[in-house]
Amino acid sequence: MRLVKKHVSSVLLVLLGLAVGLSLSGQVVTNVLALPKDEYESLEAFTNLLAIVKKNYVDEVNTKDLVAGAINGMLNSLDPHSAYLTPDLYKDLQTETQGRFGGLGIEITVRNGVLTVVSPIEDTPAFQAGIKPGDQILKIEDEFTKDMPLTQAVKKLRGLKGTKVKISIKREGVQELLDFTLVRDIIRVQSVRFRMLEEGYGYVRIAQFQERTDRDVQRALEKFTGEKPGIKGLVLDLRNNPGGLLTQAVRISDLFLDSGMIVYTDGRLENQKQKYFARKEGSWTEFPIVVLVNGGSASASEIVAGALQDHRRAIVLGTKTFGKGSVQTILPLDDQSALRLTTARYFTPKGRSIQAAGIVPDIVMENESLPEARAEEKQRPSIREENLPGHLQNQSIPKESAPLQEKPEKKEEGNEKDAQIRRALELLKGWEVFKQMAQKKAS
Repeated sequence: MRLVKKHVSSVLLVLLGLAVGLSLSGQVVTNVLALPKDEYESLEAFTNLLAIVKKNYVDEVNTKDLVAGAINGMLNSLDPHSAYLTPDLYKDLQTETQGRFGGLGIEITVRNGVLTVVSPIEDTPAFQAGIKPGDQILKIEDEFTKDMPLTQAVKKLRGLKGTKVKISIKREGVQELLDFTLVRDIIRVQSVRFRMLEEGYGYVRIAQFQERTDRDVQRALEKFTGEKPGIKGLVLDLRNNPGGLLTQAVRISDLFLDSGMIVYTDGRLENQKQKYFARKEGSWTEFPIVVLVNGGSASASEIVAGALQDHRRAIVLGTKTFGKGSVQTILPLDDQSALRLTTARYFTPKGRSIQAAGIVPDIVMENESLPEARAEEKQRPSIREENLPGHLQNQSIPKESAPLQEKPEKKEEGNEKDAQIRRALELLKGWEVFKQMAQKKAS
């Protein structure tokens, strides 16, 4: 036993330091002794097991790799969104929030231990190759991905522009595996796109909440107002938007609200209990808004949709959102790596938790006019937070309640227009008609 303790004492101190949240100083020993007996024994059992593995495993193993694997396993057991970020992954994350990184252009998650595509990003190698939502990536470069940590899968898929990566995909309805050899490219996620649908009716699509998203939306609104007759109504498209920065979700909501709470977060620590409010300055409140959402709208998208819905500032149209109502905090570590840890849940202004529940639209409408190339995709069940193993529970939802299921959508033959955008435009026009009628009645 003494030999075991000698070999692993430093590892034990590191783990105990993590457990009590203190630096490895003399104070740690004092706090270690204060740990409950069962917790101390569990940590001691781990160090003993580590020593046994190092001594008896068929190949020589590195202690650093074993500890990293243990950390990943610990975080994976908490929820699907907590993870250990190596220095490379942490650097990639910082780059990604700026909207530019090297890779294939797919949003992925892990479902029942299987690497699964949430959605491809438009105009990227994955999108152009025909990768579809719901595709299961079973192999990356002939290495099986079963139970592979999400961070490891992301690392394998990303890389330098011009390099190739082979993936094998299982697609629903197709018996054999589909092999794709994709050439990595610089993925530039254009956060905001906008255009006029008709005179006076603007359309703004937010693909992801990045560092400059609020400024890009602000510029779009200014451009709309510079054209005659200004803005009569706005369609805000958040479909298939996986989220991004919480601060940007708050700023986008603030653009369309002049007062009141936008969102609040609640965690175990006081600094995780935050409230965010709208300011009157710079608000755009003169026109109605229809927000489009679907099962791919997650996190920051749900914050915006929930805030505008609770304040009755907008009509939400589409299908139920993903349901990711948790906040991840990035905690940098000394070796340039980081911990992505779920630290709080967020709530809409009326106190609704979106976790595993999602935002239910005011008008539930499935998109019946997707192009033929995506017809198969529409028949595939959507992946949402409630389907992910180990997701945080929403205390307001009974555990035995069954998840909502979407009905298969019917294709509208001979019509390539987006039915949900068309319906949103009709609602905005109707709003304008009622407004004019009210003004006439008042005069």
